[in-house]
Amino acid sequence: MSVSVRIPTILRTYTGGNAEVSGEGATLRDVLAKLDSDYPGIGPRILDESGKIRRFVNVYVGEEDVRFAEGLDTPAPEGTQISIIPAVAGG
Repeated sequence: MSVSVRIPTILRTYTGGNAEVSGEGATLRDVLAKLDSDYPGIGPRILDESGKIRRFVNVYVGEEDVRFAEGLDTPAPEGTQISIIPAVAGG
């Protein structure tokens, strides 16, 4: 299934500067695996050593924050937009 993945500025060096790329997979886990296959090195910037989404990275499937859905097992229906957003801290 084809989805679009929005890439934050800090990770665009992996995608040749593209702000949005297409991805494939039935779940977010599948999409991220394919993304790392197509753009080597981007996966470890999103997932930690244990395979979980990094603490300071937010991922949305459509409008839903996957931390409050099914995490990496969140379905990624065809045509859905996935957004990878680094958390911003400051005060």
